[in-house]
Amino acid sequence: MAELKYDIIQTIAVLSESPKGWTKELNLISWNGRDPKYDLRDWAPDKMKMGKGVTLTKEELLKLKDSLEEIK
Repeated sequence: MAELKYDIIQTIAVLSESPKGWTKELNLISWNGRDPKYDLRDWAPDKMKMGKGVTLTKEELLKLKDSLEEIK
């Protein structure tokens, strides 16, 4: 399996933290040198390990934001 390269450009929000220190974060990340995308996933305290996540374009993130604002 090829090595996955990533660069966290900006941490937008830390949504939660587990007792073991893992955090669920929304970040702007460049994956393998590509244009940055918004990314929601769990991260180990040292940022060397990560859980499965969801990567969104800015347009997808804005649609999600609009949808979440409709929740009562």
